[in-house]
Amino acid sequence: MKEILIRNLASLATPRGNGPQQGKAMGQILELQHPYVLIREGKIAAIGGPELEENLSPGAMILDGEGKTLLPGFVDAHTHLVFGGTREEEFAMRLRGESYMAIMEKGGGIRSTVKHTREASEEELLKTGWARLQAMAEQGVTTVEAKSGYGLDRETELKQLRVAKKLHGLGGPAVVSTFMGAHDIPEEYTGQNEAYLAYLVEEVLPFVRVEQLAEFADIFTEKKVFSVEESRVYLTQCQEAGLKLKIHADEIHDLGGAQLAAELHCVSADHLLKANEAGLKAMAKAGVMAVLLPLTAFSLKEPYAPARKLIDEGLAVALATDFNPGSSFSHSMPLVIALGCLQMGMTPEEVLTAVTLNGAAALNRAHLTGSVEVGKAADLILIDAPSYRFLPYHFGMNQVVLTMKGGKILYQKQTREVNHGRI
Repeated sequence: MKEILIRNLASLATPRGNGPQQGKAMGQILELQHPYVLIREGKIAAIGGPELEENLSPGAMILDGEGKTLLPGFVDAHTHLVFGGTREEEFAMRLRGESYMAIMEKGGGIRSTVKHTREASEEELLKTGWARLQAMAEQGVTTVEAKSGYGLDRETELKQLRVAKKLHGLGGPAVVSTFMGAHDIPEEYTGQNEAYLAYLVEEVLPFVRVEQLAEFADIFTEKKVFSVEESRVYLTQCQEAGLKLKIHADEIHDLGGAQLAAELHCVSADHLLKANEAGLKAMAKAGVMAVLLPLTAFSLKEPYAPARKLIDEGLAVALATDFNPGSSFSHSMPLVIALGCLQMGMTPEEVLTAVTLNGAAALNRAHLTGSVEVGKAADLILIDAPSYRFLPYHFGMNQVVLTMKGGKILYQKQTREVNHGRI
């Protein structure tokens, strides 16, 4: 792999560290003016000035930043990447006033996507998944979490996870897999929650382990889905099987999912739109990350999770898209960033940390990626702006002109001029 030198930048901005940044630390980023960055063997080898250009190896690539800003690649720490079908009719139903839960009770929602995903071939899911990853890379995403949960049977859950594993190996954004068979209760187990969770543990989880298909386990703790007690038993069994834990907590109703996340020391609790103060304080004390999903609140026209309050109470907050076919059919990082600042009370510095280093920490990758620091992977993006502050200021616009993963260029915006190594 060639050495790469990035020069002529307006600025570089990054959080720092090998773990989640909590509370006030989320706003403490490093900003450098006109730096040079040297990349060697896919990692950041040095950050300095013009002297880095003096001892480049023969054939090194020089990228001219032309007044742009270098940032860590974005980490989308909560998505449902692999699924079949879409649900645009349900979106229209919600616009006419029907609630998400009411649509689920009519056989829509997750069960609708389950049907389409069961019918889709692995090849079809791989093709659509790869197209989605390429679109994400164009918006600066270098690492993506992908949950199963649209199979609710052994064959399809494993199919989703196998596709995610194949996507990880295709050379695009890294894909981190989460086993979420406990996303809903399939029709064949209606009224038999405990039996279905036992089925997942006894009949699906062993295959997940043997084939190394997932790093995390997750469950939808919600009214008419899985109770706190059912979630406690199930997550404990997944933990004993070697998976790290996540939880969909307190999204639509306050059931105490945040407290359970603290009790089990989950890596993250996600959603948290309706989490109570006691639960949030317990999470802060236990070191559980909060992954907030503003696109879901935006789509469902619900109040946003209290990001400002969580940060002020010392929690580590990450922002992610929750890309899925029902409640958030979008993987727009520009919109996530804008909502974080304009609707959730976060500063530009906190949002930058939330979509980079803290996103990586929510996937246990903060020691590898999520910041521009010597020794970390060269997971980097260039934005066509002189400062990171343009991310929320030029809201809703994709400002990314280059995305790099491990020193490999995944996306480069084409210009009308002939490209001679200039970006």
